[in-house]
Amino acid sequence: MKAIDPTEAGGPEVLRLVERPVPRPGRGEVLIEVAAAGVNRPDILQRRGLYPPPPGAPSILGLEVAGTVVALGANVDSIGLGQQVCALLAGGGYAEYAAAPAGQCLPVPEGLLLTEAAAMPETLFTVWTNLFERAFATEGETVLVHGGTSGIGTMAIALGRLFGLHLIVTCGSDDKCRRALEIGADHAINYRTADFAEEAKRLTGGRGADVILDMVGGDYLPRNLDCLAEEGRHVSIAVQRGAAAEINLARLMMRRQILTGSTLRARSVEFKSLVADELARTVWPLVAEGRLRPVIDSVYPLQNSAGAHKHIESGEHIGKIVLLVGENR
Repeated sequence: MKAIDPTEAGGPEVLRLVERPVPRPGRGEVLIEVAAAGVNRPDILQRRGLYPPPPGAPSILGLEVAGTVVALGANVDSIGLGQQVCALLAGGGYAEYAAAPAGQCLPVPEGLLLTEAAAMPETLFTVWTNLFERAFATEGETVLVHGGTSGIGTMAIALGRLFGLHLIVTCGSDDKCRRALEIGADHAINYRTADFAEEAKRLTGGRGADVILDMVGGDYLPRNLDCLAEEGRHVSIAVQRGAAAEINLARLMMRRQILTGSTLRARSVEFKSLVADELARTVWPLVAEGRLRPVIDSVYPLQNSAGAHKHIESGEHIGKIVLLVGENR
């Protein structure tokens, strides 16, 4: 099969089509003929040599796909041959075929394009587990999301609106702020022209946000805590501005704030399958009804994965970037 499996770290130019064996589905796995694959920032880090795949995962890039099940491993009875699914992967998505744990697959409902389905698992699993499970966000609460027009940001807006959250997002331009408002954010702050912490406090009447979903890290952390409400929950999911930060622990204690975070890729199949089951019960019916759709920025052919990576690194995209792999879309 054709795949993107760079043998050296580097820039987008290392992303070249190569021939690799078609994977065989193991116990509890299915083999998917891939129609489309989502592009995510962890793919960029892996390409640069900064985020190696977890033990046992393929070196082929790609954390989410959509396509048709063409083979079943042992002990798989929940999915049938010929079924269209999308799946969360630990790797292997930038390829014509990918093996996925059956428990990490979700059926593609009628009306959802495979390019749309491929853009959902990574952001949906991430936002759900961090915003609703770790941060316990509940209807009526105010959530501050950094990177409001990223794949994570747009999914947080979409899910937040469906579950009754009040959403404040930050973006890097006035145009992106306008787009975030169109997507459904209640407020959008241009962090290049305004102090997001002061604006967040102003927009909440001085109280601060109940939850902050942060992918920035570094010097954003103390500023985040400054505009986090008493009893507020701060969830870190990436460290784009650095993994180290200095905070005032006394203030954290006095305001009874919770500081937490998580990563998803290295979690067990059992954990991810539990999340998939919860999503199937609570969120996937909304997808089937057409009420939840990903925001798609652009679609690139697999052979131009380099172009897709250049685009995401430019920071100009709004929503998800998808690779078109197969014919069925």
